[in-house]
Amino acid sequence: MKSVLKHIARLGRDRRGVAAAEYAIMAVGIVIVVAAAVMMLADPNKSAFAVLGNTVSGTISDMIANLSAAR
Repeated sequence: MKSVLKHIARLGRDRRGVAAAEYAIMAVGIVIVVAAAVMMLADPNKSAFAVLGNTVSGTISDMIANLSAAR
């Protein structure tokens, strides 16, 4: 019985693997923060690229129209 208690006490003092668990918890936290940032920035970036695409498309159409009228 004493050897079982000694073994349990030794396991309680064993710190191997604690660092791995801490790194895993930090990695999960980083993944959550990055995912939240991507979700928050997805809609503004989508609309910004849509406006930029429409502006470029309109400018190209105007340039083509002006070139055609100049001939």
